[in-house]
Amino acid sequence: MIIKGNKVKILAGKDKKKEGEVIEIDRSSNRAKVKGINMVKKHVKTTKEKKGGIVSKENFLDISNLAIITGATKTKKKEVKK
Repeated sequence: MIIKGNKVKILAGKDKKKEGEVIEIDRSSNRAKVKGINMVKKHVKTTKEKKGGIVSKENFLDISNLAIITGATKTKKKEVKK
């Protein structure tokens, strides 16, 4: 099971064979964001707090395209009631 903080390798797509750290997971749609991978350009409007322009940010990847390299793996233990 892939969790936040795991180091993963990309198996498919434009960033194939690259490695990165999982920074966000969306369990409902089985997708994950990996630091520095699948970068997209986003046009941002100017607001009072932020300057607008074109910003690069990570986009979600499907979990099936990721392989765990290192990191904690989550395992569930079932307790047997007597």
